[in-house]
Amino acid sequence: MTLPNVLPLALGLILFSFFVTSILIIPYINLLYRLHLTRRKEAPRRGKVPIFDEYHDVKAGTPVGGGVLIILVVLLLFYLLFPFASHMGVYIRSSHDFKWELFAIFFTFLSFGLLGLSDDLMKMFSKPKPGVLGLWFGMTRKTKFILQWVLAFIVGAILYYKLGIHFLHLPFVNVNINLGFFYLFFSAFVIVTFTNAFNITDGLDGLSSGLFLICLVAFGIISSASLDTPLSLFIALLLGSLFAFLYFNVWPARIFLGDAGALSFGATLAVVGLLTGSIVALTIVGGVFIIELVSSFVQIVGWKFLKRPLLPLAPLHNSFLLRGWEEPKIVFRAWLVGIVLAIFGLWLSMI
Repeated sequence: MTLPNVLPLALGLILFSFFVTSILIIPYINLLYRLHLTRRKEAPRRGKVPIFDEYHDVKAGTPVGGGVLIILVVLLLFYLLFPFASHMGVYIRSSHDFKWELFAIFFTFLSFGLLGLSDDLMKMFSKPKPGVLGLWFGMTRKTKFILQWVLAFIVGAILYYKLGIHFLHLPFVNVNINLGFFYLFFSAFVIVTFTNAFNITDGLDGLSSGLFLICLVAFGIISSASLDTPLSLFIALLLGSLFAFLYFNVWPARIFLGDAGALSFGATLAVVGLLTGSIVALTIVGGVFIIELVSSFVQIVGWKFLKRPLLPLAPLHNSFLLRGWEEPKIVFRAWLVGIVLAIFGLWLSMI
């Protein structure tokens, strides 16, 4: 398989996935309204309203569940279309045992999506609990965090034991570090980090989904260059579906990803980086996600040890809202930063 060989099929899959998702998404949005699967107001009915709720409760009533649609479309289309790839002149080649590689990808894609869906449903229908700031909706942070680690260790075990991945490549110096058994813990850490980074970033209309699309384009190029057919075709289908979703997710959003999409896509992005062996590039290409995560961590440290915030509001995009920036301006500028970082990450992966 060469890049020119797989490129026509990948581009065709992007268009086909876009077409299918575009047909389904409006009826799906209407279905979410009928099922009352919409965002709730989270501000307390009495007392002081937290600043976060002041900015985000205007989005109440918008359907939540775009991630579920994307996951289902990609799963179905890959299952139906992947067997025909070889009949279209594409030699199926993978950097690893492609059956276990596909299992790692789709286990991550689906399991983290189900975890996020459970949290979404609890947020919509369970009784809110008093939190540190206002009310708390959905699964507790501790429970969600523990389940993320359980799933991440399962994926890490597949990568280490079944695919034999245990090296960390450092560009520039062109050094491969053999992590051995510790790769299991390293991969789990990367997965949990990006899962939460994506979830934290998913706060403005189109922000996380647009950045994810940029990351997928970069890793689509990386996977094609590494001659990994299954991964390339999976990314192509995910790209097409995400394009269609983003049309309805930009400001003012008509549908949100929900935690089902946020947890699934964050974990999947991490696994794509691990499968391609481009961990350093992953941290660069997904740099905006990392910045958002670090900003929240800094804020937590400030409250815990200094008893005061270190940022006006966390994560970082909320600080820009507080400064008076309009939401679309924040999102578009974050996309521009994401594009520059993606180009830098691609360059790193190819030297």
